[in-house]
Amino acid sequence: MSQGPRSGLAAVSSALLAMSRHLEVRDVLKTIVASARELLDAQYAALGVPDDHGGFAQFVVDGVSDAQWRAIGPLPRQHGILAAMLHEAEAERLADVRKDPRFEGWPAAHPDLVDFLGLPIKDGDEVIGALFLANKRCAKPEGSCGFTQDDEELLAILAQHAAIALTNARLYERSRELTIAEERSRLAHELHDAVSQKLFSLRLTAQAAAALVDRDPARAKGELHQVACLAAEAVDELRAAVVELRPAELDEDGLVATLRTQTKVLDRAHSARVTFTSNGFRALPAAQEEALLRVAQEALHNALRHSGADRVDVSVERHGGGAVLRVTDDGSGFDPTAVRRAGRHLGLVSMRDRASGVGGTLTVESAPGKGTTIEMEVPGG
Repeated sequence: MSQGPRSGLAAVSSALLAMSRHLEVRDVLKTIVASARELLDAQYAALGVPDDHGGFAQFVVDGVSDAQWRAIGPLPRQHGILAAMLHEAEAERLADVRKDPRFEGWPAAHPDLVDFLGLPIKDGDEVIGALFLANKRCAKPEGSCGFTQDDEELLAILAQHAAIALTNARLYERSRELTIAEERSRLAHELHDAVSQKLFSLRLTAQAAAALVDRDPARAKGELHQVACLAAEAVDELRAAVVELRPAELDEDGLVATLRTQTKVLDRAHSARVTFTSNGFRALPAAQEEALLRVAQEALHNALRHSGADRVDVSVERHGGGAVLRVTDDGSGFDPTAVRRAGRHLGLVSMRDRASGVGGTLTVESAPGKGTTIEMEVPGG
């Protein structure tokens, strides 16, 4: 008899730990829903975060396939039982949701829900979401609800911790947005300074070429060649800044597709050969994928701008539950200790910070004339 409570406590503990492990709002929502469905042994679970216009800003489901979800159609509105949970902020436990007088139907592709348990997720007095389960997997007499009072109390505990996890994730995302805004501002200043200098040099060189074209054509030709080089450098500055300023759509494309696209663009834009391979990579939490992407971008920038490499290879592969990113070039290489002493970090500090920020590690292998390998390893989410 004692085995049951311990198993239940272990399941609750696992669910709470899983919620606290993620920092991205979308990841937190998915974890809450999956944990609730597993913990209470329900066929379906969903969580909606309301917007200010009578709908849902986010709506996450578990137990429904992607194809089913697409067939269901647009996100639900705040009506019927959902509205009751959001506006009355009370738990709802029903034997048959379809027989409730507030029931307003659902799309043709929607699965049939029968017994139902729903709870608001509250941050203080504010309702920040609605969590509900349907179709308890258990034997139940006709017309009775499979969800019990104990289930409701357990879900209430989960909802309280869900509120904390969701609030923390929102604060994290706001903090990250501020960091991104600061980074954009810094990059904008760098872009302005670098490109302005290039264009100023380009204008002076072009003026010198124009003055020499009649009396010294050979020197004028040399100056025009310099104009072409300066123009190419200005274009490189712009391309590098655009890649860094424009965040990749990781939510839609994923890390592998995003890296593949970016390396193809860089391969066309530079004389060096840029390749990408992936092996067994599994999707990771959004923060880890973004960190991997940013480190790859920084390493590519260094290789293409500073190393004189003829070839740069990027790879990402599964490593245990996590992943390993490698960016290898055959360029001039450098002495990492000498660079550190000279204060020229080539972005290494930034890359190490990004790696450690998601629980990962960064290693650098390089030597003069031997090329460079940047390797970042992150654990599973």
